[in-house]
Amino acid sequence: MYLQKISLVNFKNIATQSFDFQEKINCFVGNNGVGKTNILDAIYYLSFAKSYFNPVALQNIRHGEEFFMIEGSYILGQREEKIVCSLKKGQKKILKRNDKLYDKFSDHIGQLPLVIISPADRDLIVEGSDTRRKFIDGVISQQDKAYLQSLIQYNKVVSQRNALLKYFAANRTFDALNLNIYDEQLISLSTIIYNKRKAFLERFVPIFNEKYQTISENKETVNLVYKSQLHFESIEALLKTSLEKDRMLQYTSVGIHKDDLSFEIANFPIKKFGSQGQQKSYLIALKLAQFQFIKEQASVVPILLLDDVFDKLDEHRVSQIIDLVNKDEFGQIFITDTHAERTEIVIKKSNKPYQMFNL
Repeated sequence: MYLQKISLVNFKNIATQSFDFQEKINCFVGNNGVGKTNILDAIYYLSFAKSYFNPVALQNIRHGEEFFMIEGSYILGQREEKIVCSLKKGQKKILKRNDKLYDKFSDHIGQLPLVIISPADRDLIVEGSDTRRKFIDGVISQQDKAYLQSLIQYNKVVSQRNALLKYFAANRTFDALNLNIYDEQLISLSTIIYNKRKAFLERFVPIFNEKYQTISENKETVNLVYKSQLHFESIEALLKTSLEKDRMLQYTSVGIHKDDLSFEIANFPIKKFGSQGQQKSYLIALKLAQFQFIKEQASVVPILLLDDVFDKLDEHRVSQIIDLVNKDEFGQIFITDTHAERTEIVIKKSNKPYQMFNL
């Protein structure tokens, strides 16, 4: 699979622009602020129907304009696929595949697998557990539709349960039977999601460790630990013991929506004890592991987006990453960098066809 061509209209700072791409490596170079990352984000949009960097869809429309449109032409196996994503102010976002409208965006997830490595990934280290859960869920969901549907349903039931708890508090009433309807659904859905997350991480962590060891040349030990309340108690027991607390707080305080990942280096939190270079290496290893996992699950090789990956890494770690990326297991790659010369020197070493776009 590869992206042949992309056309953008009023997307972020881009008025109108089209690019024809090389099947292997495509590099966007230029000063900060010219729109390099926005092009990668547009490619991401075609796979996920949303921005990687800005969840507020309307803010992706160019200032002063009423709409944006992204159109991509892919070669998937022997056939051409056309994806169009557009949004007009005051209307719903539209996603089409070969001129056919998607009813649910979730049906599109996993059709065009993609992995992005970006400085924004640092949120995985510095932000709350929600960001790390989204990472796990994003990797699993790209290849497991049933998991994605379970997750959507689970979040809906938690919202409904929370609304009921608020209603009870506002009306100074309580109906255990009504609450029980939601608890039964949570018990069933939690078990499915927890077991799939656990199974995923058992397979994923060794891949991640292998990638990190290659980047760091075995100089540091890292770990990725799954934290869940369900390790110690069933969801049924948790809901029962937290009932009074939930009534007081007016929301569901236990469950798999509280799961987290602990990022560790030498058995300490990488957030406090890792250098900038180590943190960046950790995140790159995490995303390269994501790439390998998705590739093993899917029938197509994911597209890889490398946004400003050379920054804050010493030359040696850069060369280790390029050596990893040079392997034939990778398909189409998009790279952004502020230093055209540095990028070209590094890319030439790959001996693969490449194209440079000076913005």
